[in-house]
Amino acid sequence: MVSTRAIRVLIAKPGLDGHDKGAKIVSRGLRDAGMEVIYTGIRQSVEAILETAVEEAVDVIGLSILSGSHLSICRELTKKMAQRDIKDTQVLVGGIIPKKDVALLKEMGIAEVFRPGSTINEIVQFYQKAV
Repeated sequence: MVSTRAIRVLIAKPGLDGHDKGAKIVSRGLRDAGMEVIYTGIRQSVEAILETAVEEAVDVIGLSILSGSHLSICRELTKKMAQRDIKDTQVLVGGIIPKKDVALLKEMGIAEVFRPGSTINEIVQFYQKAV
């Protein structure tokens, strides 16, 4: 008997950004696609996000960043994940990310970057493929 479990996703709003409409829309779209979604709410620290990801045993951490601090936040998160030897959790970033920063984020270990104009379907398909 083959058992398939739902993909577990943590959607997080790191830093001081208080706008979370996009994160909520993505969360709903992922739920509608059959994924289990944990939403942290706004203004979360990287440490709190990582603790929640570990406690909830998520497959994917999805960061929603609109504040322009995506490079420093992702650098801190990937560093802390490496320190804790967390290797099986994918990290994806969405939000206002300049095109020139996408390659830098991927070099840091971010699996994918979703910029303005990305559709829920594109995001869902990537999550399904990544996990």
